[in-house]
Amino acid sequence: MRLLSFRSPEGAALGLRLGEEVAPLASLGADVPASMPALLAMGPGFLAGLAARAAAAPRIPVAGLDLLPPVPVPGKIVCIGLNYALHAKEGGNPIPDYPAVFLRGATSLAAPGAPLIRPRASAKLDWEAELAIVIGRRARHVSEAEALSVVGGYACFNEGSVRDFQRRSTQWTIGKNFDATGGFGPEIVTPEELPPGADGLRIALRVNGQTMQDSTTADMIFKVPRLIAILSEVMTLEPGDVIATGTPSGVGYARTPPRFLVPGDVVEVEIEGIGTLRNGVADEA
Repeated sequence: MRLLSFRSPEGAALGLRLGEEVAPLASLGADVPASMPALLAMGPGFLAGLAARAAAAPRIPVAGLDLLPPVPVPGKIVCIGLNYALHAKEGGNPIPDYPAVFLRGATSLAAPGAPLIRPRASAKLDWEAELAIVIGRRARHVSEAEALSVVGGYACFNEGSVRDFQRRSTQWTIGKNFDATGGFGPEIVTPEELPPGADGLRIALRVNGQTMQDSTTADMIFKVPRLIAILSEVMTLEPGDVIATGTPSGVGYARTPPRFLVPGDVVEVEIEGIGTLRNGVADEA
């Protein structure tokens, strides 16, 4: 099933996407949680029941909705660097034996259809197509064998990076947290619709229709179960937490000459079986 968040007169609302229409979950009963983390925490059985109830529910067109990031304010956005071998190579980095991990804040997110913001401080805003894991169950010290049981779903992510600021420090965090640089959405696809661990899915990114990245999640160095095991050894993963799993080769800074995003560009991240995340680019006001 496909879950999304949208803006309603009452605030953020949840919906179940059914083709080109959405069933607002608030119409399905008082037992339906009002937040995406709480909804995912109800588990697959509850979600399957919602799908059955939504069949006869009122619907509204997806095209008329003001979409939000599917989890508008995640508790944690954990990002993985250098997780595709060719991307590590294009940046002159060795293949890691432990993932590079950093965090993003919720203010760095951009909704589906909203512009990615090129900041006043830099003209080096770059793209990064990524598979996002959305956690569905509280998890600590989870083994690889059990890891997929804590996944609530998967989504597209564009881990926009301000490259010159990223390299001002040995830590990448500063270049990854400019406001509205991380596209997220348009929806969460629950695991039963995809191969285990979302493995083997084509992942691509286009700028103004031109393909810049084209790979498969099978090329990830640390795959979904391994990442969850590594992270849950360190931190408690909570429902609604997001893990951005790294980007394949083809980023802008590694091109000759380098190519960065400019106002008016349209960036699309497409992941097989999940969908397409589309964002324009605008300068900071």
